[in-house]
Amino acid sequence: MAKKIPSRSKSSMLTQEENRKDLGFGTKITSERVRLINKDGTFNVRRVGDSFLNSVNWYHRLIILGWRKFFGIIFLFYFLLNIVFACLYLFIGIEYLEGISNEHQQPAFWEAFFFSAQTLTTVGYGRISPTGFWANSVAGLEALIGLLLIALATGLFYGRFSRSVPRIRFSKNIVVAPYLDINGLMFRIIHERDNELIDLDVEMTLSCLDTLPSGAKIRKYYPLDLERDHVNFFPLNWTLVHPITEDSPLANATEKSLADADAEFLIMIRAIDETFMQQVHVRFSYHYEELLWGAKFEPMFDTSVQGDIAVRVSDIDRYQPASLNT
Repeated sequence: MAKKIPSRSKSSMLTQEENRKDLGFGTKITSERVRLINKDGTFNVRRVGDSFLNSVNWYHRLIILGWRKFFGIIFLFYFLLNIVFACLYLFIGIEYLEGISNEHQQPAFWEAFFFSAQTLTTVGYGRISPTGFWANSVAGLEALIGLLLIALATGLFYGRFSRSVPRIRFSKNIVVAPYLDINGLMFRIIHERDNELIDLDVEMTLSCLDTLPSGAKIRKYYPLDLERDHVNFFPLNWTLVHPITEDSPLANATEKSLADADAEFLIMIRAIDETFMQQVHVRFSYHYEELLWGAKFEPMFDTSVQGDIAVRVSDIDRYQPASLNT
């Protein structure tokens, strides 16, 4: 009978590695004064060495792009595509576009351009019509492309309008303020849109550099427990507080120690958009340079409004000096 081999206990280093907190950035990012999350919530990561086709996702980019840039790209593409087809009609011969008249004193290029626009959008007023094999072939191809582009544009507009985008505004600074008989790390948020967010969950993590006995630096992540990390409704502003107790990673932190460790406070918010009944999430971060010591936020309620609970959104960044508890 084979002798049973006793199981070996895991080493302390392996257990420590398995229990290590990691948000997905790893421990090798040791560059100082480099944010992990940008102010707009995007990751401060740039992929290099990838192929062009893999790095470009036009549909995703057009979905998340701002409205000005989106319409700018749409109109530019529409204009350039009509120029291409107008040049094709001119190459075939303007005489193969029947109905063009010199009475309007319009250059042949613009006649071909506007005929292309009518064909691409399948409007077809009927004043100008193609004749001959090649002119009809180009017009038929353009009509097919126009139908496909209309279907694509419809999908893009639906995707943009059906995508729930929360507009949670964060206070410009994160502060260390007196809290009860201790101190607390605080920041404020408010939802700027009329649609309601429900079942909000907030996570906060401290990212900082740590020096090993060998002198090498690694990045570590410490979860920061919040006084309250969940609310059912979010109609007003919300001040989130991390109590700096003896067990807090910030228990002995100072302004200099956080600067030396290149500290960054990473925030993740999950909620449900009541209008779309979709789960949404928001990312944000504060760098150590945006941390104010000995400051507390001023109230945002407007007491001059009678009969309603009024909140001044513009006051989310207002604070005043405060003496910290020792």
